[in-house]
Amino acid sequence: MADAYASGRWHVQPGKEEEFIARWREFLEWTQQHHPAMVDSSLLQEVTTSTEFVSFSEWKDAESRDQWKRDPGFAEKIGACRELCERMVGKDYARVVRIP
Repeated sequence: MADAYASGRWHVQPGKEEEFIARWREFLEWTQQHHPAMVDSSLLQEVTTSTEFVSFSEWKDAESRDQWKRDPGFAEKIGACRELCERMVGKDYARVVRIP
């Protein structure tokens, strides 16, 4: 069972939502190709405030997630997403409870 996660809270500039979604998709498709230890990834858009997003990815282990973040391509790809944002906060998490 994978217990390592990465998450982001994104506040996108108004009018840039579709471009942000496209860049985020490109970022995570790149991740999938270069870091196969990523199990799954999702981007959620807040339904009443379309400029707010939450992303999360599940990783086989914390070391693989951390290696992803050290890859020079990570800075380039996440930077392309961040430049469309008013602010972004990223965090790493470990699962402490699972209820299937």
